Amino acid sequence: MAGMGSRRPSIYPTLLYSDASAAIKQLTEAFGFTELSVYEDEDGSVLHAELAQGSGAVMLGSKGRGGPFDEAMRNAGPCGVYVVVDDADAHHRRAVEHGAEILMPPTDQEYGSRDYMARDVEGNIWSFGTYSPETPTL
Repeated sequence: MAGMGSRRPSIYPTLLYSDASAAIKQLTEAFGFTELSVYEDEDGSVLHAELAQGSGAVMLGSKGRGGPFDEAMRNAGPCGVYVVVDDADAHHRRAVEHGAEILMPPTDQEYGSRDYMARDVEGNIWSFGTYSPETPTL
């Protein structure tokens, strides 16, 4: 991951998709994530993938693979993920160019951030903005 050195995120949002390949395509093309790794089954379904954005990353995989996580997530609704970007307007333009469903255009927030909100191919809500709270190093 560019600019990360050896520091690794300590939290990874993890999502399951009916069509994980389509989700990876949208996240990389429309939302600018970088594919770190993708592990596929013999049938081409995504077992596990890791995608980076800035100094963070998400993990994702295919629904219906079995196992405790798949079972726990079986009836889970969409989730929301916030991603820090340097330029919300430029990021938004890229998402629009790739046909992403925009729920809120870039908007100045009263707490000083500029954010926009989009829905991914399976209903998860992704917010992209400039708000970047510092967290203590524990």
